[in-house]
Amino acid sequence: MANTKSAMKRMRQNERRRLRNRALRSKVRTALKTARTAITEKVPTAPASALDAIRVLDKAVTKRVLLPNTAACYTAEDAIRY
Repeated sequence: MANTKSAMKRMRQNERRRLRNRALRSKVRTALKTARTAITEKVPTAPASALDAIRVLDKAVTKRVLLPNTAACYTAEDAIRY
């Protein structure tokens, strides 16, 4: 447990950030899974779901949840599948 006032504040900030990052990471995984299943099953909405996945990946990079190269790898993977 933190003893100083600044350490307590840091704990609160870290908890808020952890929850935000967790939610965004989950959203990224869901978008990737949706796009990949749409692409493999040749669904007509596959391009839209792929673009949505790229948008979510870019947002995660902006929020520093994912590293830029990680997002680039996911994007390239989906582009190859499509």
